[in-house]
Amino acid sequence: MTKNLATDPIGEGKDGKPVYLKDIWPTTKEVNAFMKKFVTASIFKKRYADVFKGDTNWRKIKTVESETYRWNMSSTYVQNPPYFDGMKKEPEPVTDIVDARVLALFGDKITTDHISPAGSIKLTSPAGKYLSEHQVRPADFNQYGTRRGNHEVMMRGTFANIRIKNFMLKGADGNIPEGGYTKHWPDGEQMSIYDAAMKYQAEGVPLVVFAGAEYGNGSSRDWAAKGTRLLGVRAVVCQSFERIHRSNLVGMGVLPLTFEEGTSWQSLGLTGNETVTIRGLQGDLKPRQKLTAEIVSSDGSLQRVPLLCRIDTLDELDYYRNGGILHYVLRKLAA
Repeated sequence: MTKNLATDPIGEGKDGKPVYLKDIWPTTKEVNAFMKKFVTASIFKKRYADVFKGDTNWRKIKTVESETYRWNMSSTYVQNPPYFDGMKKEPEPVTDIVDARVLALFGDKITTDHISPAGSIKLTSPAGKYLSEHQVRPADFNQYGTRRGNHEVMMRGTFANIRIKNFMLKGADGNIPEGGYTKHWPDGEQMSIYDAAMKYQAEGVPLVVFAGAEYGNGSSRDWAAKGTRLLGVRAVVCQSFERIHRSNLVGMGVLPLTFEEGTSWQSLGLTGNETVTIRGLQGDLKPRQKLTAEIVSSDGSLQRVPLLCRIDTLDELDYYRNGGILHYVLRKLAA
């Protein structure tokens, strides 16, 4: 780092004279001669002749030949994800979001690290309880990253970051507890975001998430969008999105929406116990179409809030109408 290799010596020879990089660097002719002599077709033929046999350890693994992968239902690492459950050959028409409940009210700069499962798995967390129920010792919980092939673990860890704050839980003293918790409505019971989402799914209630500016900042984590979808979230409404996460949400069939400039869930006075209806999705939905959210508070008062649909392109619209890019691609292959 402290030398200019083009002009400074890199050492001294036995004769005490300076040695430069150019003195020892092989010429192109020397490199080509070496390659011609030693990098031969026979090397590759020998190395790859039995590449599909594998080594002794690989060949000892017991398998059953079949055209499709045989899922091990007892595995806590890899499970068959439910993305295609109930999928039909032709996509069903997109429906409006009617009487959805608010899963969470988030602030600004919610990153993909906040949303996506990451780090160690706590024993008392929904994911930890799941693993315990499947006879996995806490010492063997490992991390979310190593269990990313099991949607049961990963969806339990979505929005479960220990530093995330759901403003729905703001107390009278103004403090907001950290962690992946929310309230289930209309009873107002506090529970984990995962447990609330599953309770809403059992009740047939769609969900929306509200957030502030720059939602989805950070590295592009696919599970930030996958987990959102699996929890039953139909739409994310915020002031602005990070570019890639917005695209990933569309790719998982989740509708990204933004408020008009100067509007936020705070300025609307939302507390989280409202119901949300978003119409205009069925029929001739267009990229960047203006929509309206009908937000009804617990006292029955109604607010009509203008929103911008952040499906930005016709390709994204195709993905969304198919229920996501996975369904879109599978239908294309089947056709």
